Amino acid sequence: MRQLLRTPTGVIGLALVAATVILAIVGPPIWGEAAETIDAGAALQGASAEHLLGTDNLGRDILARVLAATRFSLLLAVLATVIGVGLGLLLGVLPSVLPRRAARLVTGAVNALVAFPALLLAMFTAVVSGLGARGAVLGIGMAIAPGFARLTQTLAASVAGADYVAAARLLGVPRWKIATRHVLPNIAEPVILNVTAVLGTGLVAMAGMSFLGLGVQPPEYDWGRLLNEGFGRIYLDPVVALGPAAAIILAGLGFNMVGEALAKSAARTSASAGPVSAAEVAPDDSAPDADAVLEVKDLTVTFPGGVTPVRGISLTLAPGEIVGLVGESGSGKSLSAFAIGGLVPYPGTVTSGRLRLNGTELTELGQAKRRKLLGTSMAMVFQDPMASLNPALTVGGQLAEVATVHQGAKRSAAWARAVDRLKHVRIPDPEKRARQHPHEFSGGMRQRAVIAIGLMGSPKLIIADEPTTALDVTVQRQILKLLREVSADTGAAALFISHDIAVVSELCHRVVVMYAGRIVEELPVSELAGGAAHPYTKALVASLPDLDTDKGEPLAAIPGTQPAPAEAGTGCAFAARCALADQRCGERPPLKEFGKAHTVACWHAGTVEIEVATR
Repeated sequence: MRQLLRTPTGVIGLALVAATVILAIVGPPIWGEAAETIDAGAALQGASAEHLLGTDNLGRDILARVLAATRFSLLLAVLATVIGVGLGLLLGVLPSVLPRRAARLVTGAVNALVAFPALLLAMFTAVVSGLGARGAVLGIGMAIAPGFARLTQTLAASVAGADYVAAARLLGVPRWKIATRHVLPNIAEPVILNVTAVLGTGLVAMAGMSFLGLGVQPPEYDWGRLLNEGFGRIYLDPVVALGPAAAIILAGLGFNMVGEALAKSAARTSASAGPVSAAEVAPDDSAPDADAVLEVKDLTVTFPGGVTPVRGISLTLAPGEIVGLVGESGSGKSLSAFAIGGLVPYPGTVTSGRLRLNGTELTELGQAKRRKLLGTSMAMVFQDPMASLNPALTVGGQLAEVATVHQGAKRSAAWARAVDRLKHVRIPDPEKRARQHPHEFSGGMRQRAVIAIGLMGSPKLIIADEPTTALDVTVQRQILKLLREVSADTGAAALFISHDIAVVSELCHRVVVMYAGRIVEELPVSELAGGAAHPYTKALVASLPDLDTDKGEPLAAIPGTQPAPAEAGTGCAFAARCALADQRCGERPPLKEFGKAHTVACWHAGTVEIEVATR
């Protein structure tokens, strides 16, 4: 409100809206009798001291009628806006929660309605519904709906891709609940701001329908009807028509000005402040590892056009083991984790020879059973906890939802466990914090809360996707310590995704190095500093400065850039940046053993020391 009152547009618009609302309240009681009083001797008079806007053909005072008609005019506009906004919200939100084909059908219908002229749509609906106020209200509502649906679709699409919506789908939350609890609350602000402007448009449009004779019919009257009655005298007594016209213009302008000012205010405040694809299984005939928490064989993620950002990776995680997955941005680390969790967005396709979690082959499960297993046995911690938590819901409520959905717990028991989990991750005063929203938490506390959500069940696997990137060093150390303790206490395996070699060296037992969608080396963390065999791994380690680094020398760096997924080629993807590349590197090296618990994919592994180019 303060921002609104700081702009001339906001002040003027607010004054006009306030005047309209006040007149709607007091108009009929004060001027209603005068507006209905018939005086045949004073019929069709022009403006005078007694009748400032003149009189109509029955001698009724036009000014009194304009003032008394404020309530009815505003009421009709509000009803039309409610119909238009309600229908628009429904059509706009549905594509974000419906299956693809149904979503396309709804989107196509909205596009067709948007292309149809709004006035013709309103007139057609009014004629079909019957002349009068009811038909006009329905007509204006139908005319408002397509544009509002398009706006809502755009807003909902930006929210539908958020991590907390994907998590809700993974939990099996019903579509209507996703729409009402996760999508609508998070687009409420821009929607409400636009409602104000739509109300102004609806008021003017409603008056237009009555002016054309398709709206309010005698003996009822609104501003449009009064304008229609005075239009025939505009050349003789123009004031009789200008009175209702001025009321329409000022009221409509007021609502539009308030809407514009609110939108600008919200923009300033903001400035300061795919469906999962089913796995196509290529069976692996080798015996599965019975002791592994997670076993992945030949996991591949493909997008249309032959783009393959993840190409045949294999991973095995034992109970209590923390494995680091490292590589430059774009190497496929996060997408690999999404593929394991069934969160690859449409139109991505996931294929694998084996994808086993806690001894169960995920590709053999139906959607409901797979979702339940992932929801209880796997916890995902994303890089941005603010995107993982729904800002419209309390933190405790989001934790409790896991217990109610997957464990069938009652609300009281689920809430008690949510508080206990917050306490377990060392959030102070968990009873109070559980009732707060995510924006009331610090960055480190939000990350702890996301970890607590994963601990609501009994996870056997924790996937942490760069959970410390946006945190300061002190909080980063606390989160790393917490992950280590959680893994030790619960016996859960953890896949820790990062591009920070130092963090991985501190936390993990084993390191898997990815480059251009493939695993190029896997080794114990104890061998990382001195025993790495792949040129890329050596370059990553060498690019990390330490206390012995010569301050007078440029920092070590890897020349060139990582190839895009569509440009990786059939040979060694690192060859263009490698000092040892030769003709043989035109053939892709297999991932082969290079010592105990150590594999590497390089034709020159361990043969020559790698010199890392410097800036």
